[in-house]
Amino acid sequence: MKELPVNTIIQGNCVDGMNSLPAESVDVVFADPPYNLQLGGGLTRPDDSVVNGVTEDWDYFDTLDAYDLFTHDWLKAARRILKPNGSLWVIGSYHNIFRVGCVLQDQLFWIQNDIIWRKTNPMPNFKGTRFTNAHETLIWATKTEDARPTFNYQAMKMLNEGVQMRSDWTLPICTGRERLKKNDGKKAHPTQKPESLLHRVILATSNPGDVIVDPFFGTGTTGAVAKKLGRSFIGFEQEEEYIIHAQRRIDAIKEGEGPAVRVTQSKKKEPRVPFGTLIERGLINPGTVLYSANGKYQAQVRADGSLIADKVEGSIHKVGAAVQDTATCNGWTFWHFATPQGMTQIDALRSVIRAEMGALV
Repeated sequence: MKELPVNTIIQGNCVDGMNSLPAESVDVVFADPPYNLQLGGGLTRPDDSVVNGVTEDWDYFDTLDAYDLFTHDWLKAARRILKPNGSLWVIGSYHNIFRVGCVLQDQLFWIQNDIIWRKTNPMPNFKGTRFTNAHETLIWATKTEDARPTFNYQAMKMLNEGVQMRSDWTLPICTGRERLKKNDGKKAHPTQKPESLLHRVILATSNPGDVIVDPFFGTGTTGAVAKKLGRSFIGFEQEEEYIIHAQRRIDAIKEGEGPAVRVTQSKKKEPRVPFGTLIERGLINPGTVLYSANGKYQAQVRADGSLIADKVEGSIHKVGAAVQDTATCNGWTFWHFATPQGMTQIDALRSVIRAEMGALV
Protein backbone atom coordinates (compact mmCIF):
# COMPACT_ATOMS: atom_id res chain seq x y z
CA MET A 1 0.00 0.00 0.00
CA LYS A 2 1.13 3.52 -0.79
CA GLU A 3 2.53 5.24 2.29
CA LEU A 4 0.18 7.81 3.78
CA PRO A 5 1.40 11.43 4.05
CA VAL A 6 0.63 11.57 7.75
CA ASN A 7 0.98 14.68 9.89
CA THR A 8 0.98 16.95 6.87
CA ILE A 9 -1.27 19.71 5.56
CA ILE A 10 -1.83 19.42 1.83
CA GLN A 11 -2.92 22.49 -0.07
CA GLY A 12 -5.57 21.90 -2.69
CA ASN A 13 -9.00 20.50 -3.40
CA CYS A 14 -9.97 17.90 -0.79
CA VAL A 15 -11.70 15.60 -3.31
CA ASP A 16 -8.55 15.39 -5.42
CA GLY A 17 -6.49 14.98 -2.26
CA MET A 18 -8.58 12.17 -0.82
CA ASN A 19 -8.70 10.42 -4.20
CA SER A 20 -4.89 10.35 -4.16
CA LEU A 21 -4.87 8.29 -0.94
CA PRO A 22 -5.09 4.48 -0.92
CA ALA A 23 -8.56 3.00 -0.58
CA GLU A 24 -9.65 1.95 2.93
CA SER A 25 -6.54 3.43 4.51
CA VAL A 26 -7.75 5.82 7.24
CA ASP A 27 -9.51 5.28 10.55
CA VAL A 28 -11.54 8.47 10.94
CA VAL A 29 -12.73 11.29 8.70
CA PHE A 30 -13.80 14.44 10.52
CA ALA A 31 -15.41 16.98 8.20
CA ASP A 32 -16.39 20.56 8.96
CA PRO A 33 -17.62 21.52 5.46
CA PRO A 34 -18.83 24.96 4.35
CA TYR A 35 -22.23 25.65 5.90
CA ASN A 36 -23.51 27.72 2.96
CA LEU A 37 -24.75 30.33 5.41
CA GLN A 38 -24.01 33.54 3.49
CA LEU A 39 -25.94 36.33 5.16
CA GLY A 40 -28.28 38.31 2.96
CA GLY A 41 -26.97 41.80 3.59
CA GLY A 42 -25.12 43.16 6.60
CA LEU A 43 -25.85 42.25 10.20
CA THR A 44 -25.38 44.70 13.06
CA ARG A 45 -25.62 44.59 16.84
CA PRO A 46 -27.98 46.85 18.80
CA ASP A 47 -25.10 49.35 19.19
CA ASP A 48 -24.77 49.42 15.36
CA SER A 49 -21.41 47.61 15.39
CA VAL A 50 -20.96 45.15 12.52
CA VAL A 51 -21.19 41.39 13.10
CA ASN A 52 -18.43 39.57 11.23
CA GLY A 53 -20.30 36.70 9.60
CA VAL A 54 -18.98 34.21 7.08
CA THR A 55 -18.49 36.05 3.79
CA GLU A 56 -15.59 34.07 2.34
CA ASP A 57 -15.86 32.73 -1.19
CA TRP A 58 -15.39 29.13 -0.03
CA ASP A 59 -18.75 29.30 1.75
CA TYR A 60 -20.69 30.51 -1.28
CA PHE A 61 -22.73 28.27 -3.59
CA ASP A 62 -25.02 29.51 -6.37
CA THR A 63 -27.80 27.01 -5.69
CA LEU A 64 -28.75 24.20 -3.33
CA ASP A 65 -28.19 21.78 -6.20
CA ALA A 66 -24.61 23.03 -6.46
CA TYR A 67 -24.13 22.48 -2.72
CA ASP A 68 -25.61 18.98 -2.95
CA LEU A 69 -23.24 18.05 -5.79
CA PHE A 70 -20.29 19.39 -3.80
CA THR A 71 -21.42 17.32 -0.80
CA HIS A 72 -21.83 14.20 -2.93
CA ASP A 73 -18.31 14.52 -4.32
CA TRP A 74 -16.46 14.94 -1.05
CA LEU A 75 -18.50 12.28 0.77
CA LYS A 76 -17.84 9.79 -2.04
CA ALA A 77 -14.10 10.48 -1.76
CA ALA A 78 -14.26 10.14 2.04
CA ARG A 79 -16.11 6.85 1.80
CA ARG A 80 -13.44 5.39 -0.48
CA ILE A 81 -10.56 6.06 1.92
CA LEU A 82 -12.37 5.05 5.11
CA LYS A 83 -11.58 1.61 6.53
CA PRO A 84 -14.51 -0.85 6.76
CA ASN A 85 -14.83 -0.21 10.50
CA GLY A 86 -13.82 3.45 10.35
CA SER A 87 -15.87 6.43 11.52
CA LEU A 88 -17.10 9.46 9.60
CA TRP A 89 -18.00 12.64 11.47
CA VAL A 90 -19.70 15.67 9.91
CA ILE A 91 -20.63 18.86 11.69
CA GLY A 92 -23.07 21.48 10.47
CA SER A 93 -25.85 23.91 11.32
CA TYR A 94 -29.48 24.02 10.26
CA HIS A 95 -28.33 25.68 7.03
CA ASN A 96 -26.70 22.51 5.71
CA ILE A 97 -26.74 19.50 8.02
CA PHE A 98 -30.03 18.09 6.74
CA ARG A 99 -28.84 18.21 3.15
CA VAL A 100 -25.54 16.60 4.14
CA GLY A 101 -27.42 13.90 6.05
CA CYS A 102 -29.60 13.15 3.02
CA VAL A 103 -26.62 12.75 0.69
CA LEU A 104 -24.82 10.69 3.32
CA GLN A 105 -27.71 8.23 3.51
CA ASP A 106 -28.05 8.18 -0.28
CA GLN A 107 -24.47 6.90 -0.33
CA LEU A 108 -25.50 4.13 2.11
CA PHE A 109 -23.59 5.40 5.12
CA TRP A 110 -25.10 4.13 8.38
CA ILE A 111 -25.79 6.74 11.07
CA GLN A 112 -24.58 5.67 14.51
CA ASN A 113 -25.56 8.84 16.36
CA ASP A 114 -26.41 12.45 15.88
CA ILE A 115 -24.87 14.70 18.50
CA ILE A 116 -26.19 18.07 19.57
CA TRP A 117 -23.41 20.47 20.50
CA ARG A 118 -25.14 22.95 22.79
CA LYS A 119 -23.09 26.11 23.02
CA THR A 120 -22.72 27.66 26.45
CA ASN A 121 -21.96 31.07 24.91
CA PRO A 122 -23.76 31.31 21.53
CA MET A 123 -23.96 34.47 19.47
CA PRO A 124 -27.22 36.27 20.32
CA ASN A 125 -29.97 36.74 17.76
CA PHE A 126 -29.48 40.46 17.28
CA LYS A 127 -32.55 41.07 15.12
CA GLY A 128 -34.88 39.42 17.61
CA THR A 129 -36.82 37.73 14.82
CA ARG A 130 -36.32 34.09 15.88
CA PHE A 131 -34.79 31.82 18.51
CA THR A 132 -31.12 32.22 19.30
CA ASN A 133 -29.23 29.58 17.32
CA ALA A 134 -27.49 27.90 20.24
CA HIS A 135 -26.45 24.53 18.84
CA GLU A 136 -24.86 22.65 15.97
CA THR A 137 -25.33 19.03 14.93
CA LEU A 138 -22.71 16.35 14.44
CA ILE A 139 -23.44 13.12 12.58
CA TRP A 140 -21.40 10.03 13.43
CA ALA A 141 -21.66 7.42 10.68
CA THR A 142 -20.04 4.26 9.35
CA LYS A 143 -19.83 2.79 5.86
CA THR A 144 -22.23 -0.06 6.63
CA GLU A 145 -24.81 -1.07 9.21
CA ASP A 146 -22.73 -4.04 10.37
CA ALA A 147 -19.49 -2.05 10.78
CA ARG A 148 -17.85 -2.27 14.19
CA PRO A 149 -16.29 1.15 14.74
CA THR A 150 -14.02 2.01 17.62
CA PHE A 151 -16.11 3.40 20.45
CA ASN A 152 -14.30 4.00 23.72
CA TYR A 153 -17.44 3.81 25.83
CA GLN A 154 -15.68 3.53 29.19
CA ALA A 155 -13.39 6.46 28.34
CA MET A 156 -16.42 8.62 27.55
CA LYS A 157 -18.02 7.54 30.80
CA MET A 158 -14.83 8.38 32.68
CA LEU A 159 -14.69 11.78 30.96
CA ASN A 160 -18.23 12.36 32.26
CA GLU A 161 -17.42 11.53 35.91
CA GLY A 162 -18.61 7.95 35.74
CA VAL A 163 -21.95 8.70 34.09
CA GLN A 164 -22.85 7.38 30.63
CA MET A 165 -22.06 10.03 28.00
CA ARG A 166 -25.19 11.41 26.34
CA SER A 167 -25.69 12.69 22.82
CA ASP A 168 -26.07 16.31 23.91
CA TRP A 169 -22.74 17.97 24.60
CA THR A 170 -22.57 21.30 26.40
CA LEU A 171 -19.34 23.03 25.41
CA PRO A 172 -18.30 26.66 24.79
CA ILE A 173 -17.52 28.07 21.37
CA CYS A 174 -13.93 28.94 20.54
CA THR A 175 -12.97 32.17 22.31
CA GLY A 176 -10.16 33.79 24.27
CA ARG A 177 -6.60 32.55 23.90
CA GLU A 178 -7.69 29.54 21.86
CA ARG A 179 -9.13 31.72 19.09
CA LEU A 180 -6.42 32.32 16.49
CA LYS A 181 -6.03 35.93 15.38
CA LYS A 182 -4.44 37.74 12.48
CA ASN A 183 -1.91 40.52 12.99
CA ASP A 184 -4.74 43.05 12.90
CA GLY A 185 -6.54 41.29 15.75
CA LYS A 186 -9.33 39.88 13.59
CA LYS A 187 -10.27 36.19 13.62
CA ALA A 188 -7.94 34.03 11.55
CA HIS A 189 -10.88 31.81 10.59
CA PRO A 190 -14.61 32.63 10.96
CA THR A 191 -15.72 29.16 12.07
CA GLN A 192 -12.81 27.81 14.17
CA LYS A 193 -14.06 24.93 16.31
CA PRO A 194 -13.10 24.52 19.99
CA GLU A 195 -10.51 21.89 20.83
CA SER A 196 -12.84 20.48 23.50
CA LEU A 197 -15.25 19.36 20.78
CA LEU A 198 -12.55 17.56 18.77
CA HIS A 199 -11.09 16.08 21.93
CA ARG A 200 -14.35 14.31 22.59
CA VAL A 201 -14.81 13.12 19.00
CA ILE A 202 -11.25 11.81 18.63
CA LEU A 203 -11.09 10.23 22.08
CA ALA A 204 -14.41 8.45 21.53
CA THR A 205 -13.84 6.90 18.11
CA SER A 206 -10.12 6.37 17.60
CA ASN A 207 -7.08 4.83 19.24
CA PRO A 208 -3.49 6.06 19.60
CA GLY A 209 -1.70 5.76 16.26
CA ASP A 210 -4.90 5.95 14.19
CA VAL A 211 -5.02 8.22 11.13
CA ILE A 212 -7.59 11.00 11.01
CA VAL A 213 -8.35 12.88 7.80
CA ASP A 214 -9.86 16.37 7.84
CA PRO A 215 -10.95 17.46 4.34
CA PHE A 216 -11.64 21.06 5.44
CA PHE A 217 -8.66 21.62 7.71
CA GLY A 218 -9.00 25.36 8.26
CA THR A 219 -6.71 26.51 11.04
CA GLY A 220 -6.01 22.97 12.19
CA THR A 221 -8.10 22.13 15.24
CA THR A 222 -8.33 18.47 14.19
CA GLY A 223 -4.57 18.23 13.70
CA ALA A 224 -3.82 20.00 16.98
CA VAL A 225 -6.00 17.67 19.04
CA ALA A 226 -4.87 14.58 17.12
CA LYS A 227 -1.25 15.38 17.91
CA LYS A 228 -2.01 15.93 21.61
CA LEU A 229 -3.78 12.57 21.76
CA GLY A 230 -1.12 10.56 19.94
CA ARG A 231 -3.01 10.18 16.67
CA SER A 232 -1.83 11.02 13.16
CA PHE A 233 -3.63 13.42 10.85
CA ILE A 234 -3.86 14.39 7.19
CA GLY A 235 -5.34 17.79 6.46
CA PHE A 236 -6.56 19.22 3.15
CA GLU A 237 -6.96 22.99 2.84
CA GLN A 238 -7.14 25.37 -0.11
CA GLU A 239 -6.46 28.68 1.65
CA GLU A 240 -2.75 29.35 2.17
CA GLU A 241 -3.37 31.78 5.01
CA TYR A 242 -5.21 29.12 7.02
CA ILE A 243 -2.42 26.62 6.41
CA ILE A 244 0.16 29.06 7.80
CA HIS A 245 -1.85 29.52 11.00
CA ALA A 246 -2.52 25.79 11.32
CA GLN A 247 1.11 24.74 10.81
CA ARG A 248 2.38 27.27 13.33
CA ARG A 249 -0.21 26.09 15.84
CA ILE A 250 0.54 22.38 15.41
CA ASP A 251 4.31 22.84 15.46
CA ALA A 252 4.02 24.36 18.94
CA ILE A 253 2.25 21.30 20.37
CA LYS A 254 4.03 18.47 22.16
CA GLU A 255 2.94 15.11 20.77
CA GLY A 256 1.10 12.87 23.19
CA GLU A 257 2.52 9.39 23.68
CA GLY A 258 2.71 6.37 25.95
CA PRO A 259 0.36 5.80 28.90
CA ALA A 260 -0.80 9.43 28.83
CA VAL A 261 -2.86 8.90 25.67
CA ARG A 262 -4.26 5.49 26.54
CA VAL A 263 -7.84 5.42 27.74
CA THR A 264 -10.03 3.34 30.02
CA GLN A 265 -11.01 0.22 28.10
CA SER A 266 -14.31 -1.61 28.17
CA LYS A 267 -14.15 -4.95 29.95
CA LYS A 268 -15.50 -6.50 26.75
CA LYS A 269 -12.15 -5.69 25.14
CA GLU A 270 -10.09 -7.29 27.90
CA PRO A 271 -8.64 -10.80 27.46
CA ARG A 272 -11.08 -13.61 28.16
CA VAL A 273 -10.31 -15.50 31.38
CA PRO A 274 -12.31 -18.68 32.07
CA PHE A 275 -13.31 -19.26 35.70
CA GLY A 276 -11.44 -22.55 35.54
CA THR A 277 -8.17 -20.63 35.12
CA LEU A 278 -8.55 -19.33 38.68
CA ILE A 279 -8.72 -22.91 39.93
CA GLU A 280 -5.75 -24.05 37.83
CA ARG A 281 -3.72 -21.15 39.22
CA GLY A 282 -4.69 -21.91 42.82
CA LEU A 283 -6.48 -18.60 43.33
CA ILE A 284 -9.67 -20.51 44.11
CA ASN A 285 -9.58 -24.07 45.44
CA PRO A 286 -12.05 -26.87 44.66
CA GLY A 287 -14.57 -27.03 47.49
CA THR A 288 -14.50 -23.27 48.12
CA VAL A 289 -17.94 -21.90 48.93
CA LEU A 290 -19.04 -18.82 47.01
CA TYR A 291 -21.74 -16.45 48.21
CA SER A 292 -24.04 -13.81 46.79
CA ALA A 293 -23.32 -10.30 48.10
CA ASN A 294 -26.18 -10.50 50.62
CA GLY A 295 -25.27 -14.05 51.69
CA LYS A 296 -28.68 -15.39 50.63
CA TYR A 297 -27.28 -17.78 48.02
CA GLN A 298 -24.23 -20.02 48.04
CA ALA A 299 -22.57 -22.56 45.79
CA GLN A 300 -19.54 -24.82 45.93
CA VAL A 301 -16.65 -24.72 43.44
CA ARG A 302 -15.76 -27.95 41.65
CA ALA A 303 -12.42 -28.95 40.15
CA ASP A 304 -13.50 -28.35 36.54
CA GLY A 305 -14.61 -24.76 37.16
CA SER A 306 -18.30 -25.52 37.52
CA LEU A 307 -20.46 -24.71 40.55
CA ILE A 308 -23.06 -26.77 42.35
CA ALA A 309 -25.90 -25.32 44.42
CA ASP A 310 -28.58 -27.69 45.70
CA LYS A 311 -29.56 -29.64 42.59
CA VAL A 312 -28.27 -27.04 40.10
CA GLU A 313 -24.87 -27.35 38.52
CA GLY A 314 -23.10 -25.50 35.72
CA SER A 315 -21.09 -22.37 35.02
CA ILE A 316 -20.82 -19.44 37.41
CA HIS A 317 -23.35 -17.64 35.21
CA LYS A 318 -25.84 -20.50 34.86
CA VAL A 319 -25.91 -21.31 38.56
CA GLY A 320 -26.12 -17.62 39.48
CA ALA A 321 -29.17 -17.22 37.26
CA ALA A 322 -30.77 -20.44 38.52
CA VAL A 323 -30.60 -19.64 42.22
CA GLN A 324 -32.15 -16.22 41.56
CA ASP A 325 -34.70 -17.61 39.08
CA THR A 326 -33.59 -15.08 36.46
CA ALA A 327 -32.84 -15.48 32.76
CA THR A 328 -29.24 -14.27 32.95
CA CYS A 329 -26.56 -13.50 35.51
CA ASN A 330 -23.03 -12.12 35.41
CA GLY A 331 -21.38 -14.67 37.66
CA TRP A 332 -18.18 -12.65 37.93
CA THR A 333 -19.92 -9.88 39.85
CA PHE A 334 -22.64 -11.99 41.52
CA TRP A 335 -20.43 -14.54 43.30
CA HIS A 336 -18.12 -13.57 46.18
CA PHE A 337 -15.57 -15.42 48.30
CA ALA A 338 -14.71 -14.85 51.96
CA THR A 339 -11.46 -13.09 52.91
CA PRO A 340 -10.21 -11.72 56.25
CA GLN A 341 -11.23 -8.30 54.97
CA GLY A 342 -14.74 -9.42 54.09
CA MET A 343 -16.60 -10.64 51.01
CA THR A 344 -14.82 -10.04 47.68
CA GLN A 345 -16.09 -10.47 44.11
CA ILE A 346 -14.44 -13.30 42.19
CA ASP A 347 -13.95 -10.70 39.45
CA ALA A 348 -11.07 -9.34 41.55
CA LEU A 349 -9.18 -12.59 40.93
CA ARG A 350 -9.86 -12.40 37.20
CA SER A 351 -8.29 -8.93 37.27
CA VAL A 352 -5.12 -10.44 38.77
CA ILE A 353 -4.82 -12.80 35.79
CA ARG A 354 -5.51 -10.02 33.29
CA ALA A 355 -2.87 -7.81 34.87
CA GLU A 356 -0.32 -10.60 34.43
CA MET A 357 -1.37 -11.09 30.82
CA GLY A 358 -0.97 -7.35 30.18
CA ALA A 359 2.53 -7.40 31.64
CA LEU A 360 3.55 -10.06 29.14
CA VAL A 361 2.35 -8.07 26.10
